[in-house]
Amino acid sequence: MRRRLKILPQAELDVSDATAWYEERRRGLSDEFLDELDSVLRRVIKSPFQLPKIKNDIRRALLRRFPCSVYFGVIGETVELIAVLHQHRDPRTWENRIIAE
Repeated sequence: MRRRLKILPQAELDVSDATAWYEERRRGLSDEFLDELDSVLRRVIKSPFQLPKIKNDIRRALLRRFPCSVYFGVIGETVELIAVLHQHRDPRTWENRIIAE
């Protein structure tokens, strides 16, 4: 089965904000963040059901080097990226996105 990734607009903003934040900290760090995120997203697309459910049908993957969580759902053959959040942010942030849909 070949899954596709759908990125919600808020998740795109999460990635953009994190990328800018890491680049401000050190030149090139944003590229390292994006590389790791890409690796995690490939793993999510390949084997989404191996990652833990955290609430209802929403699952979470963790980046190893960066303290970020990737929240996603699976609808048919589509992996829907809901949020990419720093682990110290309020976890209800991604839940509010689901309610708003």
